[in-house]
Amino acid sequence: MTKLIEVTQTGGPEVLTLVERDVAAPNAGEVQIKQTALGLNFIDVYFRTGHYPAPQMPFTPGMEGAGEVIALGEGVTSFSVGDRVAYAAAPVGAYAEVRNIAAASLVKIPQGISDETAAAMMLKGMTARYLLRATYKVKAGDTILFHAAAGGVGLIAGQWAKSLGATVIGTAGSDEKCELAKQNGYDHMINYNTENFVERIEDITNGEKCDVVYDSVGKDTFPHSLGCLKPLGTWASFGQSSGPLPDINLAILSQKGSLFATRPTLFHYIRTPELLEETANELFDVVNEGKVKIAINQTFALDDVQEAHKALEGRKTVGSTLLLP
Repeated sequence: MTKLIEVTQTGGPEVLTLVERDVAAPNAGEVQIKQTALGLNFIDVYFRTGHYPAPQMPFTPGMEGAGEVIALGEGVTSFSVGDRVAYAAAPVGAYAEVRNIAAASLVKIPQGISDETAAAMMLKGMTARYLLRATYKVKAGDTILFHAAAGGVGLIAGQWAKSLGATVIGTAGSDEKCELAKQNGYDHMINYNTENFVERIEDITNGEKCDVVYDSVGKDTFPHSLGCLKPLGTWASFGQSSGPLPDINLAILSQKGSLFATRPTLFHYIRTPELLEETANELFDVVNEGKVKIAINQTFALDDVQEAHKALEGRKTVGSTLLLP
């Protein structure tokens, strides 16, 4: 028997229920993991509320974790019992002490990186990697705007973008969060509750505006984010923590300067084992080299998952949050 979190109907944090269930042996191509740390992410809220459809009911949320391999399914040769591994992958099911997962979704955790650090950075760090290195390849001299700069992805992206030579501007909802972001690579911070971020971008850049805007906020920052871009700039909308975007007339992109717009998601960038390994290894490298530090700012016991979700939805978390089985 293993403890896990089960959802039998979509709704608020109260639908997250701690239960005990038997865990089957891993199927062919799968690995069984005894998990030591689990990442908490806003995508978990989307599944819990039904904004993203769950694969079945009941289901166990969570898409990120780390731990030790304790059993191998038939045909698995890339891992051994005892290996430390991490993942950020579909399907959901991470909120558990023990789980089975496809070997193709796993990477080995290198020396120098703890299980907790790996679990705190896989989804957020690989998201930062694809945004900065693939969706729009940030280079020295670029000016970027990153909304929700004090969030888990934002704190990693700020450090990483600064190491690439960019001028890094961020937004956050309090002076405390702005100060935290400044400690993590941001050259300029804008408190969107007290300042007009479009006007501040004009001031900071002397009217030049930004090469790219990374936007995980959604409804509250659209269409204002488009007003922060240079002609031919890129708007990367990769989340909607404030609510879904309205229907968009593509003519607005022409009106704002022949802009490029994309709605990327991590799982297309790690859709093969080769792409996953490339993405994860680049993340591990910048962490081991000290270019990016992973801050674990909150931890909750798995039993306290309802409180963890309340904190996340209430925007009371900064950086990475872990659930500990």
